[in-house]
Amino acid sequence: MATKTFDEQIINYVKDTNLKHIAVIMDGNRRWAKERNLPSAFGHKKGVESLKRVMRACDDFGVKYLTVYAFSTENWNRKKEEVDFLMDLLGQTIKNELNEMHKNGVVINFIGDLSKLNPKLQEILANAVDVTKNNSGVRLQIAFNYGARDEIVHAVKEIANRVKEGKVRVEDINENLISDNIYTRTIPDPDLLIRTGGEMRVSNYLLWQIAYSEFYVTKMLWPDFDKEALAKAIEDFHSRQRRYGK
Repeated sequence: MATKTFDEQIINYVKDTNLKHIAVIMDGNRRWAKERNLPSAFGHKKGVESLKRVMRACDDFGVKYLTVYAFSTENWNRKKEEVDFLMDLLGQTIKNELNEMHKNGVVINFIGDLSKLNPKLQEILANAVDVTKNNSGVRLQIAFNYGARDEIVHAVKEIANRVKEGKVRVEDINENLISDNIYTRTIPDPDLLIRTGGEMRVSNYLLWQIAYSEFYVTKMLWPDFDKEALAKAIEDFHSRQRRYGK
């Protein structure tokens, strides 16, 4: 019997576990740069390369949904120079990579409060969503100006307005209704949450959605994360027994 290839083995792990959605906290860009005596901008740029590698790996392995934490609501507290750089990096990356991602069938979406971004950047993001909306490849959600508590507050306000308008009764409010009013309502909850950089916290990320996600933490910094590292996380996930409280 022929030995299975690396990709085939991981593909089988994905199928065996019905792994559909991976969420990632991309931590360690600044530390990666600091270790090399480089400005943080170099780490963030390397982080973009890692995202491209992981996105291609998800396509190779048959993972349909990838959600990444790019900029949190708390990141506004960083130095203005770094915030401005991250805003520009997102816009430039989307413009530079859009054609290739579209060609590869990627569906691009953004979750978070985009109203706080400058109009030019909002236009770039909206165009990427529109151009790729009919694709059938990996669905990439980029969490930008995102905070899970902010997301839940937004959902509560939406439901409260519908109650006020008489469209929803208080007794009709349940988990499904809340899930229908969060940013990720059109996709399944993450099966696996990966955090690079070794920190053991979720940092206000997808708090509602990760109720039964499996966590995988690696000390590897995000700019070093690649296809092999993703495969290792999937292999670890395959060894878990998901009980869902049973």
